[in-house]
Amino acid sequence: MNKKHTIACLLPLIIFTSASRAGSEIQNSVEVYTTAKETQDRLSLTDKLKFSQSQQPTETEISIFVNPEKEFQQFWGIGGAITDASSEVFAQLSEKKQDELLTAYYDKNKGIGYSLARTTIHSSDFASGSYTYIEENDKSLSTFSIEHDKAFRIPLIKKAIQYSGGELPLYASPWSAPAFMKSNNNMLKGGKLLPEYYDAWAKYYTKFIKAYEAEGMPIWGITIQNEPMATQRWESMIYTAEEERDFLKNHLGPIMEQEGLADKNIVVWDHNRDLISHRANTIFEDKEALKYAWGIGFHWYEDWTGGETMHDNLANVTESYPSMKLLFTEGTNEKFSTKKYQYWPNAERYGRSMIMDFNRGTVGWTDWNILLDQNGGPNHVQNFCFAPIHADTTTGELIYTPTYYYIGHFSKFIRPDAIRISSTSSRSHLLTTSFKNTDNKIATVVMNQSDKVITYNLIVGSKETDITIPARAIQTLLY
Repeated sequence: MNKKHTIACLLPLIIFTSASRAGSEIQNSVEVYTTAKETQDRLSLTDKLKFSQSQQPTETEISIFVNPEKEFQQFWGIGGAITDASSEVFAQLSEKKQDELLTAYYDKNKGIGYSLARTTIHSSDFASGSYTYIEENDKSLSTFSIEHDKAFRIPLIKKAIQYSGGELPLYASPWSAPAFMKSNNNMLKGGKLLPEYYDAWAKYYTKFIKAYEAEGMPIWGITIQNEPMATQRWESMIYTAEEERDFLKNHLGPIMEQEGLADKNIVVWDHNRDLISHRANTIFEDKEALKYAWGIGFHWYEDWTGGETMHDNLANVTESYPSMKLLFTEGTNEKFSTKKYQYWPNAERYGRSMIMDFNRGTVGWTDWNILLDQNGGPNHVQNFCFAPIHADTTTGELIYTPTYYYIGHFSKFIRPDAIRISSTSSRSHLLTTSFKNTDNKIATVVMNQSDKVITYNLIVGSKETDITIPARAIQTLLY
């Protein structure tokens, strides 16, 4: 391992500089950025290495193989959700801490460069209470107003756009229709959209989009329904695959067109990987529904039943419907506890999921809340969770969890419009993915899942270098 060039990690924000370059030749130098358990390394520059001529690796060596000539999906971006909860907590911070948080997430030089965002269409569980944008029983939607969001959420979204350099693709998801439109007359605990309100609910999306855009926040698109197969104690609503298909092709898609919003993207499913193939098969095999769909969204909670996460189902969708995009729309670590702020497996869950999702065709990856308080909320049904950054509203301090840095190993170095390239590992201890940025700089992410320090070969075409990764660590190799 070469002499370290570690950047001080006493401050939560680390300033990086890297010169862009033209041309397709692999440069001779490799910068190694590392985050490792039981060290001070947090997105730290830990090595500067040189390539040499590659040799045939032996079976006893550990190697990462990158082939820049084999290209796959184009990368869209990485970001998090700007929820009511995040916005309410943000409003309690000092101006200095607000600037720190926004820089940490959205500044691509001083922070980790988030490049997309999700928000909710009226309330989710991560809000101080349930609400909609209309008065109850307003079937004509004549009382529609986003005035509620102007207190906290809209100001935060606008600042995030500003800190991102003036552009931040934003998409929105509903958790439930208003109670009177549903079979259970309740925004909470599931229920279905009543057929007589299909058109009204479709128009509700268009009113949301137009209202947000009138406030200066361009909407990239929408998902049809957050977790359409989950009856939750919070805002939730159920669609079978056939119901979602028919709502899309007979109501939402046509009404979006009628309202002049045909350029907005529509994402189906927005639920776990376990049932994703069935939803894709049902919707994408219907030509009338397919023409309105940009792609399919997914979450990571399918292991709640006790099984493993089902990443190979993503590969099935990619192979079956190559024109449809895959978008990770939500993931978070549940069961909040202040004792687990620095709990390393929480971060590793992110690293593992992001690598495996990208390697199966995913184009974008969206975390859940960007900020929560010292209780894992606010959440009006006590469904408290983790965020990459928490704010202790009693002290005014920000708490950076390892998850923030693990996400940063992707979001900072893999930039929008990058192309994924071939990248594999010779041992299961190391996970890897690679992307070629528009400046031709390659970012290879390597994650060590083991408790041992590992030295491995990075072999790129006819060049190679030896790199050491600490136990329980993640690295981004930039070359």
